Order: sequence, then structure tokens, then C-alpha cells
Amino acid sequence: MLKPNSRARSYRVAVLTASDKGAAGQRIDDSGPLICDMVLNAGYLVQEAMLLPDEQDAISNRLRQWSESGVVDMILTTGGTGLAPRDCMPEATLAVADRLVPGIPEAMRAYSNTITPRGMLSRGVAAVCRQTLIINLPGSPKAVRETLEYVLPTLEHALDMLTGAGSECATNETLV
Repeated sequence: MLKPNSRARSYRVAVLTASDKGAAGQRIDDSGPLICDMVLNAGYLVQEAMLLPDEQDAISNRLRQWSESGVVDMILTTGGTGLAPRDCMPEATLAVADRLVPGIPEAMRAYSNTITPRGMLSRGVAAVCRQTLIINLPGSPKAVRETLEYVLPTLEHALDMLTGAGSECATNETLV
């Protein structure tokens, strides 16, 4: 387990990279370690990081195991969100989803489109499985950095709400 830099409430994160070439030792995974560094710097605990080939059942099984174990609050994935025939991260995530969180990938795509029109090609999803938030990030380190920097400030609030640690957004201050 990697320790965070600082944070009052440290949420636990797992990072999953989907890459056939990475799993076969033909490519170095730069995106998974980048995600680990970014969330550690934001104060999260990295419980585990794993690299799997683009196999939907294996990915779904790992997402389900992490979610059902209760050892992580959030799973960040990278890879497998494009249009290549073996890209299956969204399908693997949907297979374990209890609820979708469409605003997160919508925001990531909208932000990415301000940088490159290729941002619209991402098929990533975000979902809740049990009490674990799962977010599909793109596969390239550049896109990972850009999209995670964009959504990271909101994720603590999302986890506060999901785990019951947060308060409601609405208040009764305007009631007389």
C-alpha cells in the first residue's frame, strides 16, 4: 500500500490498467503509475495497482472483487476505452455496475474536447458497484493527466456522499 502525502480523510483507491501489450511485457504501463502518483499527491491511499490484458471477464472479475471486498472506495481504470476491437473496459465496468454516474465521463469528454477533438472518441463510463466508485480514464498518459486533473477536485465529495461521510448539499438556510 502506498501512503498519501496528506489528507484529513484518506479514501482508498485501486488502479487497474487494461493493456494486452503491457500484460505481455511488450509495453511499459505509464498511465497506471501516473494515476497512482496523482491520487497519492491528492491525499488518497493506493491499496493496489494491477495490469491485466483486455479480457472483459478478467477485468469485470477484478472490479467486482475489489468492490465486494470493501478494501477500496474508488477504482480508477486506464486503457480499453477506445474503438479498437479488444477495447472492453466500459463493457467490463457496466457488467458490475449497480448505478451509473454519467456526469463524470460526460465532463471528462467535454473537457478533453477543448484540447483535442479526439476526446469525443472515448467510451469511458463511471459507475457504482456496492459502495465503490469506478471511473474509466483514457489510456494515454497525456489524456489521463488532463482528465484526472479535471475531475479529481470533485471526487472527494463524490466519495463522501457515496460512503455516507458527507453532508447533504442542500440546506434549509433559506427557510424562514
